[in-house]
Amino acid sequence: MKSARGLGNCYQPSYRDRHGVLKHVATWWIVYHVYGKRITENAHTQDRPVAVRLLKQRLGEAGLGKRVGPAIDRATLDDLLALVEADYQANGRRSLKRVHHAAKHLRAFFRNETKARDISTGRVTAYKAYRQGEGQKAKPASVNYELAVLRRGFGLAVEDGCVATIPLIKKLEVHNAREGFFEVDQYRAVVKHLPDYLKAVAEVSFITGWRTQSELLTREWRHINFATGWLTLDADSSKNGEGREFPFTPDLKAILEAQRDYVKEIERRRGCVIPWVFVHNNGSPIKDFRGAWKEACKAALVPGRLVHDLRRTAVRNLESAGVSRSAAMKLTGHRTENVYARYAIQDEKSLKEAVAQLAIHHATSGKRESHAKVSSGQ
Repeated sequence: MKSARGLGNCYQPSYRDRHGVLKHVATWWIVYHVYGKRITENAHTQDRPVAVRLLKQRLGEAGLGKRVGPAIDRATLDDLLALVEADYQANGRRSLKRVHHAAKHLRAFFRNETKARDISTGRVTAYKAYRQGEGQKAKPASVNYELAVLRRGFGLAVEDGCVATIPLIKKLEVHNAREGFFEVDQYRAVVKHLPDYLKAVAEVSFITGWRTQSELLTREWRHINFATGWLTLDADSSKNGEGREFPFTPDLKAILEAQRDYVKEIERRRGCVIPWVFVHNNGSPIKDFRGAWKEACKAALVPGRLVHDLRRTAVRNLESAGVSRSAAMKLTGHRTENVYARYAIQDEKSLKEAVAQLAIHHATSGKRESHAKVSSGQ
């Protein structure tokens, strides 16, 4: 007995072989109607109950107004990643470059034309092992970002109707939060070995904790007000989309004034106006200096340190100076306290100082208590 038109049906297509013998294909197929259109789909199973479940799923999706049919199984990994990239571009996200980097690793493992339906939870687990294995040794935080890009791709594909379901994608536990920071003597040693045109960048980063690549190297002289003593960052250059200001400290003022004299000298020599604060000796803006930074750290006997460690150091210095957390977060541009707290690192020296202060407190409290007892005649 056939099912009613609106309920669909499961069947195994038949055919005759070259000898005229009637046979049935091994897999089950389903047929159903959406808005009067007949849709036939291979269930890719030899088990009829599985085909029935797929049929019910398709009818349920159609009832919710979702796009259904064989087309939703044709989406590939490339399609998912293209949706993520388009979403980042449409929303003006500044981390598109990082998405491209994550996509490169995902494509290397899953291959571009891999169907989305074939990226199962098991395959995702295999990807985690692959990225952390020999030859890759990726950090858990890096792998988690790549998995987040993949999950976002699935989410957008479901919204678009080209993928039916999202596989379970669990993040790795992260225990590798960086704890790099500079002691004053280490910082000075690195600055000493940097080329002269880079010293000011490192010095300003050490004081302000601003992101070097996107927030300092993009500064122009219009962002510095020597009369009022403020260094400003517009919202377009800020990672969190919020502008902010940093008042001059005596050191910051001296560094920026010296930098202004340095740039004016280049302007006189080249006969041009230079809008950027941090420039090469030829007046062109500095875009990146990881190579010079790496060599300076090696020469200063602190190899492997990151430019970003200056930001962590600035946060620690604000904490040590007793600056309120709310004010410090506004100065450095941390939107959430959880992220800021990861940067507020306590080193061995500060912990020893804290314990010393605790000992003084205990000793003082003991004396006060003894004095109170004597005074009361106990």
